[in-house]
Amino acid sequence: MPDKPISKVYLEEGESFSSSQSFGERIVTPVRFSTDPRDIGWVRENVPCQTACPAGTNIPAYIRMITEQRFGRSYELNRMANVLPGALGRICSRPCEDACRHGWPGNGEPVGICHLKRVAADFKSSSHRINESLFTPTHKRIVIVGSGPAGIAAAHDLSTLGHDILIFERERKAGGMLSYGIPEFRLPRDELDIELRNALRLGVEIQTGVGVGNGETDVSLAWLREHHDAVLLATGCMAAIPLPLDGLKKGDDDPVLATPNVEYGLDFLMDLHRGQKKTVGKRVFVVGAGFTALDCARVARRLGAEEVIIHLRTTEEYIPVAKEEIFEAKREGIEIHGLRTPTGLITNPDGSLRGVRFVQNRLGGWRKNGRRQAIAIEGSQFELACDTLLVAIGQKTVNDYIDVKLGLDDWGNVKIDEKGMTTVEGLFAAGDFVGGASTVVEAVGHGREIALKMDAWLMGYERRKEVVKIENVDGPLRERAYDFIPRQEMPTSKLQDRGKDLTSEVERGLELEEAFEEAKRCYLCYHKYEIDVDNCIYCRACIEVAPRDCIKLVEGVDINKDGTYGALREANEWDKVGAIWVDNNECIRCGACFMVCPTKCISITKNEIYFQDVSESNKTQKKSGGKAKS
Repeated sequence: MPDKPISKVYLEEGESFSSSQSFGERIVTPVRFSTDPRDIGWVRENVPCQTACPAGTNIPAYIRMITEQRFGRSYELNRMANVLPGALGRICSRPCEDACRHGWPGNGEPVGICHLKRVAADFKSSSHRINESLFTPTHKRIVIVGSGPAGIAAAHDLSTLGHDILIFERERKAGGMLSYGIPEFRLPRDELDIELRNALRLGVEIQTGVGVGNGETDVSLAWLREHHDAVLLATGCMAAIPLPLDGLKKGDDDPVLATPNVEYGLDFLMDLHRGQKKTVGKRVFVVGAGFTALDCARVARRLGAEEVIIHLRTTEEYIPVAKEEIFEAKREGIEIHGLRTPTGLITNPDGSLRGVRFVQNRLGGWRKNGRRQAIAIEGSQFELACDTLLVAIGQKTVNDYIDVKLGLDDWGNVKIDEKGMTTVEGLFAAGDFVGGASTVVEAVGHGREIALKMDAWLMGYERRKEVVKIENVDGPLRERAYDFIPRQEMPTSKLQDRGKDLTSEVERGLELEEAFEEAKRCYLCYHKYEIDVDNCIYCRACIEVAPRDCIKLVEGVDINKDGTYGALREANEWDKVGAIWVDNNECIRCGACFMVCPTKCISITKNEIYFQDVSESNKTQKKSGGKAKS
């Protein structure tokens, strides 16, 4: 037997369990699964990055795997939640980084979570084996309309649940906006194609170049619903929002479509990625403030534009994209001018574009969507000359292809109920087609959510439930010194190389040494430090050694109505102290308290949101699902 007891053994990637591990003895680490609201609520509250991620990615876990050089395991932890880790490691909107505890006041910059997601994809073994938890075949037949992020995520999850999946995609290639809306210098197509194949490889059938709806060559949606157990609409927001110019009335021709050298940015990018040759003039204006606007500007620069200017209604501060994207656009010579709204197009006698008429704005209050109002200043109109105008002020859903009557909201988005179903029995909807234009990671998260609801409806009971996986941790896994490691910046290609083509990737990926340094910065917020009050001798050693105000004397802890932990009720007098409590909201997981405790009454557990498969014998809901079709 070994000199010291072994609590856990990790196998190397691609290695089988053998006598080389722990002398042939299988090591079992105690794990328990909890549905207690306090445990679920604790993870939601104390792992802010995972809570902010629409796909629910277990971020601390996959970052920890990078520090252990277990890149394949890191990739799989990503893939359990977001299906397309290599793609999202490049183009994710990064809501997790906005929530990262390391980015809170006094804690420095957020961890480069998105870049580390790419690290796992870049450095996993070339012979990496993808793991899936598979159910037996159900013989339920499901059609998914659209192969964008929501459709792909739903197809993957539904196929692992044992259903037969058929996808109809109107375009020639799968991927939706991933393939047709995002430039290749941001998302290489070979990387995307690999992940799309991995997501669909479990028997999913996809037919490209096939439309669904009321066209002459389209497949009827009503027919699909009649001959399949369920149908999922995941066609996204594929139409540009029209430019509201002064004087336009309902029914008037759209001047953007009627004026040469003026185009909607979405159409511009999609045509480009369909293989059409696109040209721009020397001076290009882009109107809009999102990813599409920045992509259009950067593409125009690569197509030979000498001057590219993005015009905003508000200011650069409120552009809802990653700051690094703005920085790279500026490095490429793109200008950003704020506080202006286009009010008209100026044309030459032959009808071609000569310029744009704007009105000057001032910032107003906050709108319901969290953005600032732009208030036009009376009498401030001005004109600017340009050769090309690209309009990218947003996208909307298209419903005119639907040959069945569906309930729609005020914005034309389809309504769904708590089961994810539309007003037609057995017809579900997911992604941007439901909530309007969002981000790739939001579409992936919603596609996975609706897939579980579809499965529960089809099978009559919930077959995967959310639990918290709780596992003991032997000791602290990070050092206080890690708090002072600066954020590692993403290496990028040289500016002189970017204008040569539209395919050379700008972000080059972190090197291993940089990746390790960045991964060490993570606070590992899923580690929960707890004090056993029965063994605590109230010596205050943990309080004295704590680098932050994270260990507190408390009278008690409130419990919210939903069963989760509430506020700590701190005690100011010793006779009112009920316990010494670790405030995990302030804890930076340095382990100083654990190391100094004389009675070893401080324990560490790893707490992770986990989807546990439910057997039919343990089902709690009555069957109410769809019926098999002939």
